[in-house]
Amino acid sequence: MKKVVVTGMGVVSPVGIGIEDFWTSLLAGKSGAGPITRFPLTDHRTTFACEVKGFDPVDHMDRKAARRMDPFCQFAVASAKQAIDHAGLMSDAVDKNRVGVVYGSGMGGMKTFEEQVIKLHEFGPSKVSPFLVPMIIGDIAAGHISILWNFKGPNYGVQSACTTASHAVGTAFMHLIAGDADVMVCGGAEAPITSLGVSGFNSLHAISTRNDEPERGSRPFDKDRDGFVLGEGAATFILETEEHALKRGVPIIAELAGYGFSADAYHLTAPAPEGEGAVRCIQAAIGFSGISIEEIDYINAHGTSTPLNDVNETKAIKTVFGERAKSVPISSTKSMTGHLLGAAGAIELLACIQAIKDNRIPPTINLDNPDPECDLDYVPHVARDVEVKIAISNTFGFGGHNTTVVIREYEQ
Repeated sequence: MKKVVVTGMGVVSPVGIGIEDFWTSLLAGKSGAGPITRFPLTDHRTTFACEVKGFDPVDHMDRKAARRMDPFCQFAVASAKQAIDHAGLMSDAVDKNRVGVVYGSGMGGMKTFEEQVIKLHEFGPSKVSPFLVPMIIGDIAAGHISILWNFKGPNYGVQSACTTASHAVGTAFMHLIAGDADVMVCGGAEAPITSLGVSGFNSLHAISTRNDEPERGSRPFDKDRDGFVLGEGAATFILETEEHALKRGVPIIAELAGYGFSADAYHLTAPAPEGEGAVRCIQAAIGFSGISIEEIDYINAHGTSTPLNDVNETKAIKTVFGERAKSVPISSTKSMTGHLLGAAGAIELLACIQAIKDNRIPPTINLDNPDPECDLDYVPHVARDVEVKIAISNTFGFGGHNTTVVIREYEQ
């Protein structure tokens, strides 16, 4: 089977824009949480989130183009530009007909949708923007990336709640293995921090209400956790067949070794008991990759900081890894970035790749009082120096969607 490799990455996150700032913040255990600045907070039970700071879309794209994009799409294009530049993808050596894009968003254009519904009710149908539809649909990030850089290979969006970006990466992998393209741009973007978005998650009792200590709100595996913290941003990868990357002579960052997909078929929002669906997903990824559990050096957990997920993911890891579960370092970077929903799988895969590059594992912050049912090594509080050659990233989503992606150090 062909090898699939990573040759470019980009990120817009609550803890930094660009790989260096993002990774430095994670290793330092820096929280991206703070008071919400995007809308009036009257009557909201949660008043904080992990917002992207210092982002100006015109630093990354044409002003006219930016005006026709919802923030989630602006984040996607900005991170894609970083990744494309990183990979040197605009070289004449790359056939743009053989470059595809699979990109996703779990929520789509929430800000635009909310604004235009208000406009409809206040001023009538004639005042609704003609860009409403192309600004809210989740596939439009893939369309913009294709148009901006003239990529004419497979092109579409993926939407599977919090597993969206991981599904996009796995699907891009499939296209490369199948020979549909030589290069795939893939990832996920999300901008859910709106009045409606926060209200919806509050109604589900899914997000933290620790308003007096925002930076301590996301506390995966801690017995005092009370929900996740909404985050926003995007991460993008350039995947290529090994043959194509070597022919171009570009540096190879890591090898994407495989993926696993499964469904809980159980409940709209709750995970299957004992992490049954997650078990099958992790096992599928390991089996696809041809590795053994003894070779896995790091797990980036879904680790949402919700009562059900953290316990069930812990049980799933124990089922898959047996006695070795207690010796595998695990961390939840959501403790710092918050939960980026449809972008979570991308930003967390990026953390895995950086862990392999630097042989350093980012911590799980705020793990002050471990839940007795969460008794594994979650790398609490501070980063750890550990040799990392193979890492896995878990993502699980509403609807019972499960994905695991395996990334490994590249060896020619």
